[in-house]
Amino acid sequence: MRVPAPPPPVVDSVADAAVDLHRRARASASDHGPGAAIRLLQRGLSLLGPLEAGRPGRLEIRVRILISLAAAEAEITSEEDGFATLDEAERVRLLLPEGDIRRELSYTVVLQRAVVLMRAGRLAESLALNSAALPGLAAEAGKYSLVLTRSLVNRAWLHLEMSNPDAAYKDLIDALDLAVEHGHRLLEGKIRHNLGDHAQLLGDIPEALRHYEQAAKIFVTDGPGSLPTVRLDQAKALLTAGLAEEAARHLDDALPELRHNGSVQHEAEAQVARAGAAILERDYALAKKLAASARRSFLRRGKGRWAEVAALTRLRADAVKVLADREKKPSVKLPDQLADLAIRLAELGLRDEAGAARMFAVRLLLRRDETVAAQELLALVPKPRQTTPIDHRMLLRLCRAELAVASHRPRSALAQARAGLAELGQIRDRMGGLDLVCGTAAHGEELGKLALRLVHKKARRSGAGAKSLFAWLERTRAQVYRYEPLPVIEDPALARHINEMRHVQGTIQARRLSGEPVGKLEERYDRLQQEATRLGWYTSQWGRPRPVSAPEEVVERLGDRVLVSLMGYRDILYAVVVDRGRFRLVKLGPLSEIVETARQLHADLDALAPDNLPAPLVEVVTGSARRRADKLDKLISASLAKTLENRELIIVPIGSLYALPWGALPSLHGHPVSIAPSATAWVTASERRSSGPVLLAGGPGVPGSVGEVRNLRTVYPQARLVDGKDATSDAVLSALDGSGMAHLVAHGAHEPANALFSRLQLVDGPLYAHETARLAKPPERVVLAACELAMSHIRPGEEALGFAGTLLASGSRTVIGAIARVGDKAAADAMADLHRRLASGTAPALALAEATAADPLRRPFLCLGAG
Repeated sequence: MRVPAPPPPVVDSVADAAVDLHRRARASASDHGPGAAIRLLQRGLSLLGPLEAGRPGRLEIRVRILISLAAAEAEITSEEDGFATLDEAERVRLLLPEGDIRRELSYTVVLQRAVVLMRAGRLAESLALNSAALPGLAAEAGKYSLVLTRSLVNRAWLHLEMSNPDAAYKDLIDALDLAVEHGHRLLEGKIRHNLGDHAQLLGDIPEALRHYEQAAKIFVTDGPGSLPTVRLDQAKALLTAGLAEEAARHLDDALPELRHNGSVQHEAEAQVARAGAAILERDYALAKKLAASARRSFLRRGKGRWAEVAALTRLRADAVKVLADREKKPSVKLPDQLADLAIRLAELGLRDEAGAARMFAVRLLLRRDETVAAQELLALVPKPRQTTPIDHRMLLRLCRAELAVASHRPRSALAQARAGLAELGQIRDRMGGLDLVCGTAAHGEELGKLALRLVHKKARRSGAGAKSLFAWLERTRAQVYRYEPLPVIEDPALARHINEMRHVQGTIQARRLSGEPVGKLEERYDRLQQEATRLGWYTSQWGRPRPVSAPEEVVERLGDRVLVSLMGYRDILYAVVVDRGRFRLVKLGPLSEIVETARQLHADLDALAPDNLPAPLVEVVTGSARRRADKLDKLISASLAKTLENRELIIVPIGSLYALPWGALPSLHGHPVSIAPSATAWVTASERRSSGPVLLAGGPGVPGSVGEVRNLRTVYPQARLVDGKDATSDAVLSALDGSGMAHLVAHGAHEPANALFSRLQLVDGPLYAHETARLAKPPERVVLAACELAMSHIRPGEEALGFAGTLLASGSRTVIGAIARVGDKAAADAMADLHRRLASGTAPALALAEATAADPLRRPFLCLGAG
């Protein structure tokens, strides 16, 4: 008997087309935003036509489309529309026959309702719905792994919002295990994104950035995904770390894409974050414009909580601007607005934001001398929690300190400053990479300045106060140089990025020489630099902090040397002079005039650098440079030099004077001078003693005798020579590791926008400062016979970073480099004189002083570090 063949499957082209539209809509929600998704979903419903109870396939797809449509409508129009569409989805679901699909969709409808409640800010209701559904899903995890994983992710987000990070972490790890086990790759990316949010909330910025980068990689390779929102959250983490410039760059890249995608919510969130970066960069007009635009977007969509956050950002910009002008008294209107906003924020459950609004109001009231009102308002600010952001913690310390000052309790104010800076130090100790370590200083700047103002007043009245002022200066500056790098984490992705940067940079130079366009290559280089920077935040950890050196320790280590620690106060430059155990405060000159004159002198030195300038031009520029050097000498060094005799001088500058050519000032001609980021950094550098071979390395394209590093073999017969075609970045970096003294002759470039990518040009492309931070044993002494590589980009808290600074932070004792352009002949003559003296045993600071004294205006080299 023949068995009849099974009937062919019924082909429902309408259902298939609707399924395709649903798939495209879900992809579009990530790539092009909920607006585009709504249009596709509505087309799918229209295609399905009237409701037909006898067509289960079409009923199922209708329910799924309605569920997705509800989420998109809640995002674009209102939560009410989303709830109404979910009600319709549930009515259609009940028409399905009993079975797994009907049961799965029951969970999906409930959980989507929880998502809409979550987005509406009704967190407790959302959590209750989610938690009620999870046990049933977990019992049938094999069938419903995708729904279960998404539900755990959503509940984790709710726990984070409700300040329950431990429960959130457990849900995220459980969800990650499910996603990896069942191959839900894009969901894995979302979970890693959320793990980044979790780490950021707890202040572990390197861990947050690591998770964000893992999520971004998944979205790039497996897309579509939420790459712009990952970049948005990376930027928020950078703001937490105090890196406003880097955060601004991230957001400026993300905003156009978010706008193109039609994701109104995320675009507005990015505007709020970008406004925060603008405030840190003191661009208050931009901050107010962005915050106002974001607030309008939130209000149009009924996002009351977010609208109030945007309102806080706008008022914060006003407050910070007013507070920055110490001569101006705030109006009564602004603190009242902040206090009223704080009440609304608290009613919405935004505890930290309400506290921030009150604290800015407190600072404004104190500026208006309304101490009692300020004290009453500050009492309403709750104590910090585990998840309270570090900038809020520092703001609370600052408010307490300022209230103590207003109440004539300077000791209490200093105690708050001391405790706040210690707390900030604990946060800094968890950071990764030089950028993050120094960036956190932004959050403690005002607290440190307040302490310095208090101690400065005492020091002016009493000589005994100068020692206390010196101790406070050490607490507040150059913290990045107190850390010993941890063992290097070798990261293949970072190595690939830097190698590609090297290749692209070489191609750019070659094409420029041949007159070819390089615009696209430069864009590629910028992207690679940004990606390498991101990787460096968690693959180049910085740790093991050393204690700040006490004044007594500095005195003991100085011996017969003199140390001068500079500080600015109300546009006057002061110096704390440490000399044979005595501390004294010396008033120098007007700070703004000194900084401007130093800038002009620097420009003169750049103009004077080329070897073959016409004699009349040399005469004019030299005259200008000498006049400016004489002026600076009278304003700064003349009063200091009187007590120096022939003793070495260590200068701890302020940020705006890091690039001052001290050897060009007449009182310091031929005098040994060392520049240190802090007294603590100098003490640490002076402790290190190691031996190792001499390295002589020469890059390509350096004309004349400067390029002939082989000539120095007569001074160092046993030196290791790396030049010609052998002078690759890998070869030079390898030879640097463990060397006692390294002389590097190559074209150099300081990169002010990203100091860790300042570079030396070698045969195969640049050697970056970023790479020298990964040396296991940096050279004890380094001579950089290249233009500008002693230059530094001044970061928050006057942290100076650049090629030379990175070497010092990485463990080198002394770095000699130029702070301006140098002519090839001038550099060759200076280096020949310098090395003859070094080889005979002369200390670096004195050797350099003697080598540059012959022509200080054309030999603008500085000795950085121990000297």
